[in-house]
Amino acid sequence: MPAAKDWERKAQICRDILENSIPKQWLLPADKLPTKQQHNVTNVPYTCGILSAEELEMTEQTAAGLLSKYQSGAWKVEDVTVAFLKRATIGQQLLNFVTEFLTEEALATAKSLDKHFETTGKLIGPLHGVPISVKEHVSYGGKITNAGFVSQIDNIAKEDALLVKLLKKAGAVITVRTNQPQSLMHLDCENNITGATLNPYHLKLSPGGSSGGEGASMGFKCAVIGVGTDIGGSIRAPAAFNNSYGLRPTTHRNPYMGLHGVLGGQESIKGVIGPLGQSIDDLWLFQKTLIDQNPHDIDTSLIPLPWRGELDTPKDITVGIMMTDGVVKPHPPILRALETAKSKLQAAGVKVVEWENFKHDHAWDIVSALYFPDGGKRVEDALAASGEPMLPLTRHALNYSKAISISENWELNVMRENYRREYHALMKERGVDVILCPAYVGAGVKQHGAKYWGYTSLWNILDQPAAVFPTGMTVDKNVDVIEENYAPLNEKDKEEHEAYDPELFDGVPITLQLAGKHYHDEDVLRAAKLIESVIRS
Repeated sequence: MPAAKDWERKAQICRDILENSIPKQWLLPADKLPTKQQHNVTNVPYTCGILSAEELEMTEQTAAGLLSKYQSGAWKVEDVTVAFLKRATIGQQLLNFVTEFLTEEALATAKSLDKHFETTGKLIGPLHGVPISVKEHVSYGGKITNAGFVSQIDNIAKEDALLVKLLKKAGAVITVRTNQPQSLMHLDCENNITGATLNPYHLKLSPGGSSGGEGASMGFKCAVIGVGTDIGGSIRAPAAFNNSYGLRPTTHRNPYMGLHGVLGGQESIKGVIGPLGQSIDDLWLFQKTLIDQNPHDIDTSLIPLPWRGELDTPKDITVGIMMTDGVVKPHPPILRALETAKSKLQAAGVKVVEWENFKHDHAWDIVSALYFPDGGKRVEDALAASGEPMLPLTRHALNYSKAISISENWELNVMRENYRREYHALMKERGVDVILCPAYVGAGVKQHGAKYWGYTSLWNILDQPAAVFPTGMTVDKNVDVIEENYAPLNEKDKEEHEAYDPELFDGVPITLQLAGKHYHDEDVLRAAKLIESVIRS
């Protein structure tokens, strides 16, 4: 039997698990499915008739909104969980973002939470009844955890990842596990197991990656909070492309124990695990809930740094505005959003300065060499083990890699540390607290077209926390016109300039990214909340 048949048969195991887990009673009938001409499907929950008016209200909440309803006794967790599972079922039909529904477990958890409240009159924890979706490669006890590789379908997690344990202890209801790309190294979301995930704001656009399933989950409001991972932009790109919120925390703050992949031991550019959500407050609550449980006492890779202070409005901050990284110029909608932010912040009395890029091409040279110091052998071996074909964006990622010696790796580590010190010193010298910048070259990107990581991977090599948030603005084809007679800076810039299509992106939401200083995660979220409110005013 040909090898291709072998890997297809193995992949079918996970496809069957997904199919059997879908709550069929909430599927959309054929006549309610969008037409081929309908690209934005975010209104489908409101028109399909599957969710009641109250269920729609339930699925529009932030975590704080739900907790208030639970505490007052107005809503039960079981009813809210059903509402979110209904919405996720519709979302799965349209977007293919789920790898497995956890319906029975979620409803059992919901019932136990309701019983606890009825008995005690108290919520069980800070995430009591908050529906959360979790990226597939975050281990879930007793479940296959394949990390996007067919050859890893034999991997069944013995227990939950530490972060999942802590979420459950805080009262969270885990409803679905979500899709990711092959290799986990795409800013897109396609693999050979469950296929490609789509974007609810435009079905022809990418949902981002590698936490693309989480991006779609947040964009379609299938959960309140999502759990993603990020080594080059994998939380922030999905948050950005799906008009939601995301945080790349500083390394060694959130527990990474129990994540599955094939790149374990690569220490030069560390991945992080973090939240996506429906508000800055959701991101804050997630971080505080985790860190208040002292995960460093179990995961010895973490630093014993508490979550500090409250989500209050910062005073006397200086915001650097980075219009371009000097390598690839952002598309017109992003530049307009940054200019709008600048003028509104100045009008509100917030100090703003221009942030000139600092050796960003040098940053990419270092980080790209450190992603795959084995030349991509681990990824290639994982693909060869099943015979599954390598997807184009996996090849694109590996094109930057070459096998290097231990000595070369050490030299690159030194360059990385020098660059971090230089960048931090420059922020201090210019008196800049946070840097407002693009999350991506454009407001979105065509499926399979996300090839420039520079605006997100910069903060991975620097290990500086970065948050993504919506601006409330959308692409306007009549305003955000193509710059005529543009002279590209280089081949990458030329490629990205030509990728901009005002007609295609018209109406797509615009998000921005805010980066702060090493281990000042709390300050980034405080500043992001302030800046978002000013931009939207």
